[in-house]
Amino acid sequence: MTSTHTESAATRAARLGTLSVLAWIGDPDEGHDVPYLLAYTLGDGEGGPAAAEAAARELLEEIKLPIGDEVLDGTNSPNFPITVLVEGEQAALTMPGLNAKCSAPPEWISAADESGQVYFLFATRPWPEAVPGRPVTADMLQAFAGNEANLTSSAHIVLPVTKLRK
Repeated sequence: MTSTHTESAATRAARLGTLSVLAWIGDPDEGHDVPYLLAYTLGDGEGGPAAAEAAARELLEEIKLPIGDEVLDGTNSPNFPITVLVEGEQAALTMPGLNAKCSAPPEWISAADESGQVYFLFATRPWPEAVPGRPVTADMLQAFAGNEANLTSSAHIVLPVTKLRK
């Protein structure tokens, strides 16, 4: 039996489960004004967390994004497969076969507007505790995003910020 690209994308999405996006910034008073955007799965798809991690890795490999400590510069690539649209108090992420958006704090929006870019991480490891609609504390974020194993199993990309044309 032959599988079409659409079927494999749908199958991967089912294994990936819920994809969430979280925007944060360090303390601007301490010089930490980089706007970060983190995409992660809850691990709640078909096959559980292990299948979600495998699906995330397959997606990143398919769109040729390195996993590890290499930071890819997507700011000078007009056909880069990932975009971040910032409008109002929202950040919208678009990837091949995936879309997600999140609310962003005002200081994140300001930093993204000022720099014209965001530091994007796509975590392959699931983060089931960070359920959309529930607060993520600074300690929770540090425990996940600051974890060496999570960082080295993520894709790291600097992306340009896009805006709606008026």
